[in-house]
Amino acid sequence: MPGTAPGNDLTRAAEYGQPSMAEQVNIAAAYLRKFCPDTVHAGLILGSGLGDIPSFLTVKHSIAYTDIPRFPNSTAPGHSGNLHITEFQGTSILVFQGRFHLYEGWHPTQIALGIYVLKALGANELVVTNAAGALNPNYQPGDLMLIEDHLNFTGHSPLIGQNEDLGPTFPDMSQAYAPDLLIRIRAAADAFGQSLQSGIYAAVTGPALETSAERRFFSLSGADAIGMSTVPEVIAANHCGLKVLGISAITNMAVGGPDQKVDSIEEVFANAAVAGRAMLPLLQKFFQN
Repeated sequence: MPGTAPGNDLTRAAEYGQPSMAEQVNIAAAYLRKFCPDTVHAGLILGSGLGDIPSFLTVKHSIAYTDIPRFPNSTAPGHSGNLHITEFQGTSILVFQGRFHLYEGWHPTQIALGIYVLKALGANELVVTNAAGALNPNYQPGDLMLIEDHLNFTGHSPLIGQNEDLGPTFPDMSQAYAPDLLIRIRAAADAFGQSLQSGIYAAVTGPALETSAERRFFSLSGADAIGMSTVPEVIAANHCGLKVLGISAITNMAVGGPDQKVDSIEEVFANAAVAGRAMLPLLQKFFQN
C-alpha cells in the first residue's frame, strides 16, 4: 500500500532491516533482465491521458508493476500500471504505462525507483510525458510543450538521504533537459510541420488543483505549465546520468484570471488524447534518430 512510513523510505531502509535503495534497484533489475534484451536503449513514461502504447513500437513483453519485485503500483486514474519491453528498428525501449505520484502517498525514492532500474538495464535516454495545465495564456488545450526547465514546488527530492551508490550527492541540474535531445525533437517537429510550445514546467504535489491565486503566483515565478509529476523522475535521471527529454500535453487553461473555468478530469483526459495523437509521429521520428 502507498505510504510514507519509515519502512517505505528506501533511502534509510537499512535502518529498518530492509535492502538499501541500490539493493532495491538491483533486485528489480535482476527480475527484468529475464525479459529484456542485452541492452535497453531508452525509456518512455506515459503520463495522464497518454496511456496508449505508441503504435510504432513492437511490444515484446508486458509486465504488471505488481509483478516486479520492490516496485510500487500506480493507482492514479489513467495510469494502467504496466511496464512494456518494446522494440523499434532495433532500439529497445522500456515503456512505463503509468507513473507514481506524491499524492498517491509514495515516497520520492519509490517514485524514482524505475528510473534507476532503467539505468541499471543500460539505458542512456529517458522521455517523460505528462498532462499539464497552461499557466501561459498563449497556450491552448491540445498544445504540446517541450520542457526546457522546471521549478520544483513539491518540497521533495528522491535524493534526500541517499549515499553515492547510484550517483553523486550533488548532481548538476543546470541542463536537466538535455539540449541535444531538444534539438532532435524540434527537428522531428520541423519534418512534420508540427508547431511546438517551449517553456518551464512547475511541479506541485496535488491532488487538489491549484487555487486561482496560486496559479497567478506560479505564473509570476516564471512557469508556463503546471502539473503533479515528472520532476522527481527527472531529478533521479540526472542523478544517475540519463539524458532527459520532457513533453507536456496541455490539457486545460490554468491562468487563474477572473474568467477561470472550473476544470474536470474528463476535459483533461480528452485534451490529453488530442495532444497524444500529435505526439506520436514526433516520438517515432525522435526514436528513429
